[in-house]
Amino acid sequence: MQKTAQTIVVLGTGGTIAGTAADAADNVGYTAGQVGVAQLVKAVPALAGASLESEQVVQIDSKDMSHGVWLALAQRCAHHLAREDVAGLVVTHGTDTMEETAWFLQRVLAPAKPVVLTGAMRPSTALQTDGPQNVLDAVHVIRSGLASGVVVAFAGQVHGARDVRKLHPYRMDVFGSGDGGPLARIEEGGLRVFRPWPSGMAFGVGRLPTDAAAWPWVEIVTSHAGARGAAVRALCAAGVKGIVVAATGNGTLHADVEAALLDAVAQGVKALRSTRTRDGCVLGTVNDTLPSATDLTPEKARIELLLQLM
Repeated sequence: MQKTAQTIVVLGTGGTIAGTAADAADNVGYTAGQVGVAQLVKAVPALAGASLESEQVVQIDSKDMSHGVWLALAQRCAHHLAREDVAGLVVTHGTDTMEETAWFLQRVLAPAKPVVLTGAMRPSTALQTDGPQNVLDAVHVIRSGLASGVVVAFAGQVHGARDVRKLHPYRMDVFGSGDGGPLARIEEGGLRVFRPWPSGMAFGVGRLPTDAAAWPWVEIVTSHAGARGAAVRALCAAGVKGIVVAATGNGTLHADVEAALLDAVAQGVKALRSTRTRDGCVLGTVNDTLPSATDLTPEKARIELLLQLM
């Protein structure tokens, strides 16, 4: 008998949502990644008796996210998405690099089933912890039957992987989607959808080198007043394969940084221009000397360049 796709798999990676502090009134002096994902699910009474499975992939502070963790997470996501009985996945994750992981998974998997990343801005021990509601909302997104692709569900909003970016270091409504706005809002368990869900061609998990240490080295540099090209030259000397520049305004570059980047390109290093502004798109001009990352933030442009180099 064919199984109905009702199971939701919750994959844990750590983060603030799994963090603990000695004092319940302390919202910043906590240690991330202390509570297991199974315990996080149990902390949501509304999910009692639901068809849920939990799996701890890693237990880290997301500021320490690595290519090795991305590889393991992508492999586990692919494994569970291939199951006929699975309706979708929830990934609990720290907010610091959530937008990067979301875009990486979308580019690699481009799943037809929803993969919903969520987390918290307050640790599990806080007086006003936001983790349980965010987990419940992530489950609601999958249960709605309306979602697909990789999205972030946080503070009652759903953001697409390409657009989502962290906007504040402390608030609980910490994510935005730039010019496009959120994909949907979660209201009492229902979804009010505003625009289409993420889509695209999958890079493919099988194309990722199985030794994450062998992945191409791509760094981000910033153009700013008084910038020097020495940092770019040092990266090239150290063996960098790709450089994303977080440029000023509409992708403009300090002359010394631009000269160093053009030298790097001549040596075979790939480069992309993004903008250090959090909204907008780098529009092409007749004076461009380096390719544009269009609307990708510097962090997501780094992922794009990483995959290009593979």
